[in-house]
Amino acid sequence: MEPLPIPTSAPSAREQIREALQHVIDPEIGVNIVDLGLVYDIEQRTEGWRIALTMTSPACPMGQSILDDVHAVIDAALQVGTIVDIDLVWEPPWQPEMMSDAARDALGWSDD
Repeated sequence: MEPLPIPTSAPSAREQIREALQHVIDPEIGVNIVDLGLVYDIEQRTEGWRIALTMTSPACPMGQSILDDVHAVIDAALQVGTIVDIDLVWEPPWQPEMMSDAARDALGWSDD
């Protein structure tokens, strides 16, 4: 993936980061972390960006692998030198209700 220039408007850059994060797949579930509802916030700061994300549980055995993938897609998607802090947070705790409809469909979960 070739690095893309950071858009000058925060909403465009935020969307670019979000799109990059859609390439990070939870290896146990097979769905990307955005649709799983694991990305809580993408916040522009004076010095760069902050991404707040969580795991499905604090004991997630694939947590480090997911974080490594997050770093890799962000590094590949943004210009060199862009500061991005990735914060692993536990509040609020992740709940299945946080998944998108696409994730529910992929997992065969229905609200019927």
